[in-house]
Parts: sequence; C-alpha cells; structure tokens
Amino acid sequence: MLVNTPKVSIGWQASAFTLPNPDGETFALDQLYGDNGLLVAFICNHCPYVVAVANRFAEDARVLQSEGINVVAINSNDFTSYPADSPAKMKLFASQYNFSFPYLVDEDQSVARAYDAVCTPDFFGFDRNGALQYRGRLDNARMDGDADRTPELLNAMRQIAKTGTGPSGQLASMGCSIKWR
Repeated sequence: MLVNTPKVSIGWQASAFTLPNPDGETFALDQLYGDNGLLVAFICNHCPYVVAVANRFAEDARVLQSEGINVVAINSNDFTSYPADSPAKMKLFASQYNFSFPYLVDEDQSVARAYDAVCTPDFFGFDRNGALQYRGRLDNARMDGDADRTPELLNAMRQIAKTGTGPSGQLASMGCSIKWR
C-alpha cells in the first residue's frame, strides 16, 4: 500500500534506542550522532520505492558522512511475514548497495512506533542536538531515476549542519507501508 509521511513538529527530540545489526552488534542512538547531525532512515529490502532510491541514498549518505552527518538505516518490517526483509537478506541488501552506515533490525517495531514511521523509505533529519529538522523525501527523481535530480535530503541535511534548521518547504516521502505485526 502506498503511503505518504505525515507532517510532524519540527524540533521534536529523537527517541533513544539501542538496536542490533544483522550480526548482533548493537548501536545506541547517542553513539550514532555525527558532529553535524544524524539522518535516520526507515527502509526495508523488498519495497520497490526503497530499491528505486537505494543507490542514490547510499551515495548521498557517503557525502553526508564525509561532512560530519552520520547515517543509520532501520528495518522495522515484520520479517516473519515478509522473509525478504530478514536480517540475512538485510546483509545482502546492504552489501549490494554498498551501505557505509549501520543497517539495524527493529524486530519488535518499537523504534518505528516511537518515531511514527509509516513507510519505506521514511527519512528523519536531526540536528547535532537531536532535534528533528527534516522529514521529507530523498529527492525529486522518479522511480526510474532522473538525470535532472534535486537531492532534497542531502541539501536539507547540509542546511541543518550549517544553520541548525531545515528548509521551510519539505515534501513528504512516499513508499510502501511498514509491515506491522
């Protein structure tokens, strides 16, 4: 089911979490912040919207990381009902798209609920103090990519790093609904 992200209050504080990657190594929110902020992305392996943006997302993430903005991806889908989103498949997906950031398992879906994540992909951009400054889409490109792409998320995170605030105009991300238990 196609879903758009809801509007949220800018300035909302990131909810703490500790989640494992598919190998069992745990990551806590307070350890993930970069000097200039943090991007939290709710994604999964099987969603065609995620697959369509995965290369662009991975490329933009590398740029952000080089600029002191850390990135983490979280898979909150019910992988017992959707085996394509299993931790083993997450490892393959992260490798296929050369993720340079942790890809974490939210098995009990508590983090997705705390963040009010609704779809994959769902992007949350936080400033260095953990305040939400961006919730929007990756870019304006169509599903098949677009050579004339505007990297909205990348630009927003750079603005947040520089000024502490995100852009006033933010367009909602859209994708498949999170697969709840």
